[in-house]
Amino acid sequence: MSTAAATTAPGPSRGKQAQVRVQRFGAFLSAMIMPNLPAFLAWGLITSLFIAVGWLPNGILGGFGNADEPGSWQGAATQLALADDGTTFQQYVGLVGPMVTYLLPILIANAGGRIVYKERGGVVASIVAVGMITGSTVPMFLGAMIVGPLSAWVLKKVDSIWAGKIKPGFEMLVDMFTAGILGAAMAVGAFFGFAPIITGVSDALGNVVSWMADNHLLPLMAVVVEPAKVLFLNNAIGNGVLVPLGAQEVVEQGQSLLFLVESNPGPGLGILLAYTFFGVGAARSSAPGAAVVQFVGGIHEVYFPFVLMKPALIIAAILGGATGIATNVVFGSGLRGPAAPGSIIAVYAATPRDSFVGVTLSVLLAFAVTFLVAAVILRASRKRDLAAGGGDLAAAIAQTEANKGRSSAALGAMAATVGAGTATTDGAGPTDGVAAATAAPVRSIVFACDAGMGSSAMGASILRDKLKKAGRGDITVVNKAVATLEDDVDLVITQRELTDRARRHAPSARHVSVDNFLSSPVYDDVVREAQAQAERSTS
Repeated sequence: MSTAAATTAPGPSRGKQAQVRVQRFGAFLSAMIMPNLPAFLAWGLITSLFIAVGWLPNGILGGFGNADEPGSWQGAATQLALADDGTTFQQYVGLVGPMVTYLLPILIANAGGRIVYKERGGVVASIVAVGMITGSTVPMFLGAMIVGPLSAWVLKKVDSIWAGKIKPGFEMLVDMFTAGILGAAMAVGAFFGFAPIITGVSDALGNVVSWMADNHLLPLMAVVVEPAKVLFLNNAIGNGVLVPLGAQEVVEQGQSLLFLVESNPGPGLGILLAYTFFGVGAARSSAPGAAVVQFVGGIHEVYFPFVLMKPALIIAAILGGATGIATNVVFGSGLRGPAAPGSIIAVYAATPRDSFVGVTLSVLLAFAVTFLVAAVILRASRKRDLAAGGGDLAAAIAQTEANKGRSSAALGAMAATVGAGTATTDGAGPTDGVAAATAAPVRSIVFACDAGMGSSAMGASILRDKLKKAGRGDITVVNKAVATLEDDVDLVITQRELTDRARRHAPSARHVSVDNFLSSPVYDDVVREAQAQAERSTS
């Protein structure tokens, strides 16, 4: 009789655990911000066009016109304002103020509430957000990120108290009154309790930024932001701090350079073009296409594998980022709203009329400094790189996706060009693993990623088309965020790093892991098994 010695794999280091926690926190913040970026873009465009110093100044839409003047537009919302001579007049409210004060925070709170407790959570979060907004004079982005998920969590806990204890026929009555009463109570609490606290926190963070500006220290932000981007820790910084503070600065000053701290496409372009001219192997051949995706498409993560291949390049990114920030400080330039994605097109769309020179120079100088420093680093190691075969770009792409904690459409496409994109299914070979995973009939398939957008949507579209061509269009294929998975699906496809989280949300489903959503042989295996199931059901 033989015995096998049990071995225990070492757990992740404390540093890795901390990184994962920050990534999850950043992903949670992104899940509140990313779906609402079109609203931020709309607000930024309206602000750039219609305020008094905009491209097309309009007192009615920009909120600075006098409604008492003869021939003024009648019927629009107005508010009492004080003129320079001390007299009062009815001033148009416009679109800019209500959007940044009410619309954007309510959308953020609603998204946070839905993440925690679906539609009911979103509704109550919106109610509480109004209490937070009206209890303060500053834009409540930070407050919305806090009270949105928190109020939904409170409602979820209260609902659980009498879950399954309500007599049939009274469920709707109890649900409606619970949400309404609790929402009203928390709105009042947010008005008098949370709003002053969040106002103080916002003022404190604003004072820190002002202190850094007064002491010419803003360029040092690049020392934190640029390495954080490569490790995908920037969401917590950008969405949690820079976007809320930037929006507040726009209200107070009309623009903010904080929107360009991590969105400046110059450093990434500098690194990729340095690889184009001075790199070797697959990295050199892949860099030009990645440069277009990064600079025009705004997908900054495509340059992260190139930095991971040669970590010394983070110095080039830091110096380039600091140069861009310093340029905006010198020229007093900034953006009206977030440049998302970080494309040069999005940057210019949010640029005020009087900031075009400064913003343009910030991008060009950030690119130039990064390119020159990266070129020196690559030239110095060129012989060693040639002897080593040019480095392993595929491994660097895989490491980038591991740092991100989810698959990426852009990285997946780049991986396909360098021979990456292998797939596994829960530790088994692709065919055998999928065959085991799809042994039972499959009627619904869910692609799940952190945000439920982008890469998972593209993966779902690819598999949906394959199933239709194979005559199995009856199988439902959708994409969702991992946090919104329910235990009512047959097959869940995720990136390997998310499989364990997906299992917790859908324990009864079969789970398949892939390296990326764009180039996985698993899809063909799923199609073959689906066809085999159809044949077995008709035989």
